[in-house]
Amino acid sequence: MKKEDSPGVSLPPPLVYGLFFGISLLLQKLLPIDKYFFSSDVSKVIGFLLLAVCLVFDLPSLIQFFKTKNTLITIKSANSLQTKGLYSISRNPMYTGLLCLYSSLAILVGNWWTVLFIPFVFFTIQVYVIRREENYLTRRFGQQFIDYKKRVRRWL
Repeated sequence: MKKEDSPGVSLPPPLVYGLFFGISLLLQKLLPIDKYFFSSDVSKVIGFLLLAVCLVFDLPSLIQFFKTKNTLITIKSANSLQTKGLYSISRNPMYTGLLCLYSSLAILVGNWWTVLFIPFVFFTIQVYVIRREENYLTRRFGQQFIDYKKRVRRWL
C-alpha cells in the first residue's frame, strides 16, 4: 500500500509556537528580565492591537479551511489549494496570525524572553513548517502552486 503524500510536519505548528512560549516562561522564572515596560499603557495597546490582527488573520483562514473541507493536520494530504480570501494576500495567513498571537501574548504577559524568541519562532516556522509545506504543495498541485507563489508573498 502506497503511503499518502503530505508535508510531513509531525509537530503541529501551533505547538511550535506553544513550545517556544513555554520555554520563554521558564527562562523568565530562571533568569528574570525586568518587566517595567510591560506595565505601561503603550504596551497594553500594542498587545491588544496584535491580538486583533491575529483574529483578523486566523478566524477567516480557519473558516475558509472548514468551508473547503481542507485539513489543518500537517501530516495529511491537502484536499485543495487555498488561493482566495486572505490567501490572495498571504500564502500563510494562519502562521502570520499565530505569530501575531505569540507576539501579543509576549507583550500582555510581560515577558522579554518571549519577545526575544520571536525571530527564532519565525525561523523555525519558516524552515520546519513552511518550507516542507511548500515542497509538498509543489508536488501536489504543480504549476498551479508555482504560479500562486509568483503572485502571493509568503507572509505579507
